[in-house]
Amino acid sequence: MLYSFYEMTHLAVAPVRAAAMAQAAFLRSPFNPAGETELVRSFTAATDVFEAVTRRYRKPDWNLPTTRVNAVAVDVTPKSVWSSTWCNLIHFERDAEQLKRARGDRKDPAVLIVAPLSGHYATLLRGTVEAFLPEHEVYITDWTDARMAPLFAGRFDLNDFVDHILEMIRTIGPGAHVAAVCQPGPAVLAAIALMSEANDPALPATMTIMGSPIDARKSPTVPNKLAEERPFSWFEQNMVHTVPMFYPGAFRRVYPGFVQLASFMGMNWNKHIDAHKEFFNNLTKGDDDSTDKHREFYDEYLSVLDLTEEFYLQTIRDVFQEHLLPRGLFMHHGKPVKPGAIRNVALMTVEGEFDDISGIGQTQAAHDICGNVPSVMRIDHLQAGVGHYGVFNGRRFKTEIYPRMREFIRTHQSRSRKSLRANADAA
Repeated sequence: MLYSFYEMTHLAVAPVRAAAMAQAAFLRSPFNPAGETELVRSFTAATDVFEAVTRRYRKPDWNLPTTRVNAVAVDVTPKSVWSSTWCNLIHFERDAEQLKRARGDRKDPAVLIVAPLSGHYATLLRGTVEAFLPEHEVYITDWTDARMAPLFAGRFDLNDFVDHILEMIRTIGPGAHVAAVCQPGPAVLAAIALMSEANDPALPATMTIMGSPIDARKSPTVPNKLAEERPFSWFEQNMVHTVPMFYPGAFRRVYPGFVQLASFMGMNWNKHIDAHKEFFNNLTKGDDDSTDKHREFYDEYLSVLDLTEEFYLQTIRDVFQEHLLPRGLFMHHGKPVKPGAIRNVALMTVEGEFDDISGIGQTQAAHDICGNVPSVMRIDHLQAGVGHYGVFNGRRFKTEIYPRMREFIRTHQSRSRKSLRANADAA
């Protein structure tokens, strides 16, 4: 019922929004002699703010047409190299001829960025991809909006999520480097544990886990406390809704993206109010640079997708309420997951000093449960001065976190190549 009410409200506001924008266009016309008066600028600015907060935000584009390799511009084309109903594996393919001119025949490491399936699209990690592009073959998981998946596509739960990660690692091939951003950390660790136990030939060289709830009992944040204080039945009854008939996934039970977004915004409501007040003031002043930055951020932040009921509820139960992975009780299709089986995959963890989603220690816990990874193959980085978003994006990510990840990957890339050659010789 809530989902249908949300859609009806959006449709009801649409004519008002269209009329307001038409009037604003008229007032901005160069033929309007009062167009540059303070009153008209204030009115059109208010209209822009109204349009921004009532608009339906579509899935953003990647907008990464080029990268620079050794100061040479190289064209980039996002291509799907593996897909299912629930995910596309996107490879940011760099133009081969331009790349060769820029850096010769050097082979760059392959990096799989596992984007979170927690409300936002993978494009939220555009800055992460951009940082890696000059020196890596970059792949990213582009998860499907559950409201776009018809009922006949079947269910998608946490076990299926792990299966998808396994398949995408195998698609990229042996010796890759996997970076899990936030929510997928436990699933990525589980997938690599399963591969390690099975001596899978596609085993990656490294895994980097960033701002992730490996053990949500440590330094619990507001979302962690909510998950523990509420009974599981509360989430079933209050957070799951039915997709209305407007979408291909009609009648599918989902955790709606707009509910997740409301939760995130509620945590920093005053900050978002102040941002829109500043947006209004900058519009009236004609500060295009500031207004463009505001639009760029909120065009991404307000674009959300839905999660399937089974994936959302299983994640709440297994990760945030019962803490199965750090307790050694995590199961995959009924089979125990054994993090102790991981011996030959280097481990890096990254946390933010002011992370209000995954508190300090939650990601570091990966070192405790992966006890058989040699100490020389581990690194833990606590980044000062950043919150959750800053762990994987922004200035400090590019200048302080990414360089450490790059060095970690380069260090273990050479180790992985030696190991692969040794295995080939033995075969």
